[in-house]
Amino acid sequence: MAGSVRRPEQTGPPELFYNEDQARKYTQNSRIIEIQSQMSERAVELLCLREDQPCYLLDVGCGSGLSGDYITEQGHHWVGIDISTAMLDVALDREIEGDLILGDMGQGIPFRPGTFDGCISISALQWLCNANKKTHNPSRRLFRFFTTLYSALARGSRAVLQLYPENAEQLELVTAQAMRAGFTRGMVVDFPNSTKAKKFFLCLFAGVSGVLPKGLGEESAEQGVTHQASFVKERMRFKNAKGKSVKKSKDWILEKKGRRRRQGKEVRADTKYSGRKRRPNF
Repeated sequence: MAGSVRRPEQTGPPELFYNEDQARKYTQNSRIIEIQSQMSERAVELLCLREDQPCYLLDVGCGSGLSGDYITEQGHHWVGIDISTAMLDVALDREIEGDLILGDMGQGIPFRPGTFDGCISISALQWLCNANKKTHNPSRRLFRFFTTLYSALARGSRAVLQLYPENAEQLELVTAQAMRAGFTRGMVVDFPNSTKAKKFFLCLFAGVSGVLPKGLGEESAEQGVTHQASFVKERMRFKNAKGKSVKKSKDWILEKKGRRRRQGKEVRADTKYSGRKRRPNF
């Protein structure tokens, strides 16, 4: 369709898309920084890590280290892997505290078995669903990634992979290869009825199966992706007839407060004015 906007992963290999210009955006664009930080916070929360104990985490597609910054803030240690030298150069310039490795996730995760207590990935997984080179086979690359990731994780740990799926078939492709690799899995969908705030997190369990967390704005006790990709079992609590983002709404703020309380952080008490816009004082 003329004039349509192509998805980044449809433009070519990620190592070419994430060039120096793109890398600079991840340190200068306040909107990108905000979104990446929010998704990183949510991904770490979904890992359900042991409280008051530093963990060793893997960040796949770590980019300029924005997600790693949050991991460090939470007192954990981490290793990041990314295919873009430009992004890793920016991360080094920022003097991040994690260790960095240049690598293609589609060729596998090069770590010893049981190395990590958990893994997060922000906006990287969908790149494996496209054949940007003649030698690329999406199914094989996904299976190689998930197989080596499963091995690199300690038994009982989790991997939380945020992604932007193009369609249900792409989600089915991803989850089918994760199952083949040994993971039990489910899709956590935050704010499913909001066109702007909706986010997909593939929550994978290594070795043992656990209770899949609920998505934010989700009342249904059951959610996830079946083998036929009927993953949308959702009932929306935060109704927004105009499809606008629910961010900064009362419910959004209460959800965020609840998450911070579960993390042991000090949070202001809820009031009847929580979430209301304040009038400016002139």
